[in-house]
Amino acid sequence: MDLAFIPSPSTGVVHLGPIPLRGYAFCIIIGVFIGVWLGNKRWIQRGGRSGTVADIAVWAVPFGLVGGRLYHVITTYEPYFGKGGHPLNAFKVWEGGLGIWGAVALGAVGAWIGCRRRGIPLPAYMDALAPGLALGQAVGRWGNWFNQELYGRATDLPWALKISDDPSIGRVGGTYHPTFLYESLWCIGVAVLVIWADKRFKLGHGRAFALYVASYCAGRAWIEYMRVDEAHHILGLRLNVWTALIGLVLSIAYIVISAKKIPGREEVVEPGALEAAVDGAETKTAGAGTKTAGAGTKTAGAGTATADGDQRGKGGESATEAKSATEAEDANSTKDAKSAEDTEDAAETAGSGKASVAKGAAKLTKDAGAGSRTGKES
Repeated sequence: MDLAFIPSPSTGVVHLGPIPLRGYAFCIIIGVFIGVWLGNKRWIQRGGRSGTVADIAVWAVPFGLVGGRLYHVITTYEPYFGKGGHPLNAFKVWEGGLGIWGAVALGAVGAWIGCRRRGIPLPAYMDALAPGLALGQAVGRWGNWFNQELYGRATDLPWALKISDDPSIGRVGGTYHPTFLYESLWCIGVAVLVIWADKRFKLGHGRAFALYVASYCAGRAWIEYMRVDEAHHILGLRLNVWTALIGLVLSIAYIVISAKKIPGREEVVEPGALEAAVDGAETKTAGAGTKTAGAGTKTAGAGTATADGDQRGKGGESATEAKSATEAEDANSTKDAKSAEDTEDAAETAGSGKASVAKGAAKLTKDAGAGSRTGKES
């Protein structure tokens, strides 16, 4: 008896009136948004413009969806072109069936077209996008949970996945390894690894993307080996295991060879981005300067008003001082005039005294003369 297991949704579709809302499609869409969001943040950190990743994703995402579907249909052609197959079902992407190998390969072609139109080096763009791709895959894998597909061997582990029975498609109910969950968790680890290694070693020229491919392939190889769904085998191994091993070897070889030939990281990832950033900073600084100048003008106006007040105050003080000076001058003039009058009176008085003395002296002289004449006659 199973004591614990991960339940599967009873249905992967919810109908909103006539519109079907499919869990698989929602997981893919959310994964794309997460990948573009994180890629944009990393692109800006590398010196690119905001929005460039989304602009190029307009090319990369449709190419990736077509490539993923083509890989699935080509490697699993029996349900579509085999005996009793239905070719039109090859277009029913919402029912599941996207090969990550084809999605990455053809998505890179779309990214190359977008980068070429913008004059951007493809390796730098892929480096910025790598962790976002891994996180997008981590979310997208939950679409397999909604569709009850791509599970592993039977198990009774507590985290086993409960699969419902469906004879119409040959699905046998039971508990199986949740390989979708294993891959989702592995992809999260890949994203963390790439972000850490990129900061630690300054990966450039496509090496961060190559690390993503190598680490993803390493995990995909053992997860793929656990799956029990129908697949083509080569030398006893599933086709996707061989694909993962080849991708692992090629990506490691690229990291080693490119590190020797073109070490370091690109200094410029998007032409004109630096100039645009400088212009924006200058515009912002100019705006701040204008505000400062306005504040200075207000301050100057306040200073002028203050100066006017001071001038008026000083004018009042000057007028008061002038009035006091005038009054002082008038007082001095009056005093001087009075002194002059006093001096003149004194002079006149002195003159009168002199005249009196002269008259007295003359009288005395006359009297003395008269006395002499009188004594001579007796």
